[in-house]
Amino acid sequence: MIVCSCNYIRRSEIEGAILDLLEKDPWQVIVPLQVYHSLEKRGKCCGCFPNVVGIIIEQTTLFHERVNSPKADVIALLERVQRKHQRSETTNDWARAVTMRSQAA
Repeated sequence: MIVCSCNYIRRSEIEGAILDLLEKDPWQVIVPLQVYHSLEKRGKCCGCFPNVVGIIIEQTTLFHERVNSPKADVIALLERVQRKHQRSETTNDWARAVTMRSQAA
């Protein structure tokens, strides 16, 4: 299934990139930028980023279940991923609003 139509990136490619990142550091907070960088791509319209965050959370959960990580630690990690994504979305919303106001003026 294609997740990013701008770069033509399949879900399996994103999952593989996430697993590679987790193998290097299982406790890092992975964001779409890291995934795209590891695939030698960059976000263009970034409309796929919310779906990529969902895949990151899903794959991180599955990875830690496989290696029997303490559940409390996994929950804390996933909460950090969500907070980082929410901060990013808030910043993006603010930037869009500023751009729209400047274009209207």
